[in-house]
Amino acid sequence: MEWEDDAFVLSARAFGETGAIVELLTEHHGRFAAHVAGGASRRMKPVLQPGAQVVAQYRARSSDQLGGATLEPVGEGPSALFDDPLALAGLAAAASVAVGALPEREPQPGVFLAFGALVQTLALTDLWPAVFVKFEAGLLEALGFGMDLSRCGATGATDDLIYVSPRTGRAVSRGAGEPYKDRLLRLPPFLLGAQAGLQAGDIGDGFALTGAFLQRHVFDPLNRPLPPARVWLLDKLRDANRL
Repeated sequence: MEWEDDAFVLSARAFGETGAIVELLTEHHGRFAAHVAGGASRRMKPVLQPGAQVVAQYRARSSDQLGGATLEPVGEGPSALFDDPLALAGLAAAASVAVGALPEREPQPGVFLAFGALVQTLALTDLWPAVFVKFEAGLLEALGFGMDLSRCGATGATDDLIYVSPRTGRAVSRGAGEPYKDRLLRLPPFLLGAQAGLQAGDIGDGFALTGAFLQRHVFDPLNRPLPPARVWLLDKLRDANRL
């Protein structure tokens, strides 16, 4: 089994004295694990940071075994964000969510493109947290758990949608949701259209919304909590008054 593909590094852990097991998000092969010889070396360390973009050449004797890969870096990678710890935390959180949520070896080209879009926006301080929320919403959709935000699930109305039902994942209008608002999730306007601006609390509402459905549909069935890196990111955003 051999292939070459564009990829992002999601995680890396030491294997043996000199190697590493690397989780990749590839464009055409999905989440893929591979052994990288020499992955523990100082030269390879920058290449194996979460979010680093690479060209991966993979080879295995059979499709059901762990193969080896060589990785060629593309662009600066996470080193361009070394002066922005919050953006680096966002990158680590996105990678950890992808590792935890995506099934192995199942092509997800849309998720690959969305991850790449998030990486490109991390230098835009005021923008990337909203893009992160949209990345998680897209990830849910790719996994078959997308939210229906097109109209009110109770009345069919398309205006004044400000809630989401935690049970159905469908939007709820202000009027229909008012009697039950304490049991509904807030729907931030930026998830309804690119023209909507960001208001105070929107980012926090967005993370709460996608986090609730990631926990229910993805991590609960695996008996796991949301990734610690995502929890840490929210703490950092809160400390920076960004939620």
